Amino acid sequence: MSKLLPILNHPNPILRKISRPLTLEEIRSPKIQSLISDIEKTMITKDGAGLAAPQIGENIRLLVLRDGERVMVIINPQITKKSWAREVDEEGCLSVLDKAGNIIFGNVERHKKIQCSYLDTKGKKQKISAENILARIIQHETDHLNGILFIDKLYHGK
Repeated sequence: MSKLLPILNHPNPILRKISRPLTLEEIRSPKIQSLISDIEKTMITKDGAGLAAPQIGENIRLLVLRDGERVMVIINPQITKKSWAREVDEEGCLSVLDKAGNIIFGNVERHKKIQCSYLDTKGKKQKISAENILARIIQHETDHLNGILFIDKLYHGK
């Protein structure tokens, strides 16, 4: 049974570390499969668009996100292509809260379209072409795996 995990908040140093890739053996292990289920439950319960493993204290390259009603698990993601076109939109993060515990929001400029290769929960190679909100979520969550928070990329206009 999945359990709710505590989410780390900025400025926890774990959020600033670069996460390591998972091996096929690790991906298929009961420990990681259980962790995936726990991260998914935590993301849905907290009404997040995505949740990366560092946000729950695990510096591994694993993220869970929502694409409409579908939940996607992305392991060892690599953004392989980015559009020249970019757009500014509002983002928030379950790990970036104000003193009252509310999510802080801010505008961030991101690529409008991306291509990403990754491994699924069985360790199979997958590719996705994403645009608009899904592309934004993948970029935001992948940043977490590299120790980057959206507040590092706040848009201040041209």
